[in-house]
Amino acid sequence: MNQISPGAFLAPAVDWLNANFHPFFALVTRVIEAVLGGIEAMLLVLPPVGLIVLVAGAAFFAAGLRIAVLSACCLGFCWLTGLWTASMQTLAVVVVSVAIAVAIAFPLGIWAARRASVEAALRPILDVMQTVPPWVYLIPAVMIFSLGRVPAIIATIVYGIPPMLRLTTLAFKGVPTDLKELGQAIGAKPRTILWKIEFPAAKPTLLVGLNQCILLSLAMVVLAGLVGAGGLGAEVTRGLTRMEMGLGLRAGLAIVAIALLLDRLSQGALDRQRRA
Repeated sequence: MNQISPGAFLAPAVDWLNANFHPFFALVTRVIEAVLGGIEAMLLVLPPVGLIVLVAGAAFFAAGLRIAVLSACCLGFCWLTGLWTASMQTLAVVVVSVAIAVAIAFPLGIWAARRASVEAALRPILDVMQTVPPWVYLIPAVMIFSLGRVPAIIATIVYGIPPMLRLTTLAFKGVPTDLKELGQAIGAKPRTILWKIEFPAAKPTLLVGLNQCILLSLAMVVLAGLVGAGGLGAEVTRGLTRMEMGLGLRAGLAIVAIALLLDRLSQGALDRQRRA
């Protein structure tokens, strides 16, 4: 008895998408490449010392002195390892991926918090998205967008959406009812209630969701190096394929430094928000 392979259905579907939606995919590629290139240029236009000082200053005002020193140490480590350009490329990929993931997950999370049926429909989809191994997302992305940074970003976006969406839903469902009723009692419009009452009350949980989205996006960095995304993931892959333990270790520690930087910045902002 012949077995039916999923690839027998997947390959024609991908071919059909490439044949009928190629202009759209090309437009998406150009837009993402343009945005990514702009962010990389902004990160690399300053000398490393200048950017380190700038980030440390921003961290001081956003999260305090301790986080500012930690930020300077993390970026300083990336510079001293000789992987500054690769680190900035990785940081740019994470920034773009997280921004798009949040732009998709945030409105969907609000909608799911408003409608129980929407939340019930999204729950099994999110369960599957969080269960599938991360590298599986790269397969259809590469088949549609070819090799490069774009499929890596697409896969990272898909991987980062579930935690942000779930926590956005949880955040807005957890807003006290009396606060919303107070806004309605004074005649505030639904949009005003959303941004002036619900959003401030939900902000601590939203920041947790953002933190989780950032960390999961960084988890895709090494896998993204396998499809030509560049950055620190490519350096880890190069160190593995060439058996250069020093290069792989330096790149891996640089990824840890960036993860620590982004994690502590978001957590510091969260702690300050809670104390405010």
